[in-house]
Amino acid sequence: MPVKSPCIGVCVLDPVAGYCIGCFRTGDEIGAWMGMSDGSKKRLLETVRKRRLSTTSAPLITTGDKDL
Repeated sequence: MPVKSPCIGVCVLDPVAGYCIGCFRTGDEIGAWMGMSDGSKKRLLETVRKRRLSTTSAPLITTGDKDL
């Protein structure tokens, strides 16, 4: 089963944080997603989860997915 993208359709890169306010990936990570192995995608999703949890401001959008 392919690893699902964390994209939620809110594609705005925060110039200060350096990542998307919707999926918490950097522009480079977003661009590389399609060419990544499933293992790399899973590792990136863990990085994204940690990034989201370490954000000090309140999230602008919630996905309802506790794993993201």
